[in-house]
Amino acid sequence: MEFNLRKILKALLFSTSEPLAIKDVQTVITRFHRMRSEEMEQADATEEDQALFDDVLSQVPTMLTATQIRDALEALNNELLDTDEPYRLHEGPNGFRIIVSPDYSDWVRLLREEPRPQRLSAAAMETLAIVAYRQPVTRADIEAIRGVSSDSGLNKLLERELIQVLGRADLPGRPLEYGTTSTFLEFCGLKSIEELPASDVISPNQITEWIRKATMPEDEVTETSVGLPPADLNA
Repeated sequence: MEFNLRKILKALLFSTSEPLAIKDVQTVITRFHRMRSEEMEQADATEEDQALFDDVLSQVPTMLTATQIRDALEALNNELLDTDEPYRLHEGPNGFRIIVSPDYSDWVRLLREEPRPQRLSAAAMETLAIVAYRQPVTRADIEAIRGVSSDSGLNKLLERELIQVLGRADLPGRPLEYGTTSTFLEFCGLKSIEELPASDVISPNQITEWIRKATMPEDEVTETSVGLPPADLNA
């Protein structure tokens, strides 16, 4: 059988529900060569069998680079788009998956008798955006930015596994710190958090100063600060 990397990748993608990483494909190629070599060592092969074996091995490279695999995956995805298949190739934080095209998602939900996914509320979206751009972040930091309680939004995001507890901040009371999860990346169609669009509305330093002013106690009130003359120390 002729070696066709694109078809092999398609077979691997359809054979598993787990993400297929580039290193997984490279491992499969290594195992193929090892298995074939062991088979020939154990078999009493004729010269004709050996020639056929060598011909098969010569078609399969001993090593595939990440670039070669990515190029083949990109070609496979273009093929799916060109032929208008009901599924697509999606790259997530842990590898590649074959997923159902959004155009056919309602049919799949009907088969499984599943409800449409619930949209996040505006409050939950605001909280999620702050966690994504500010992580690791505490509840107090989130509430300082939003100006209201964020308990409900945090609980909803934790329930949907879009955020997680990363640890405790080195602050009085040791408050919990939150960050995003791999589910968040899948939710947003991102491979890594670095792919989040840059915000040109407000800089990180401005956010830090905003939080500091909102969480630190105000300066002590004095006569001068409220417009009164300073007290006469000699009185």
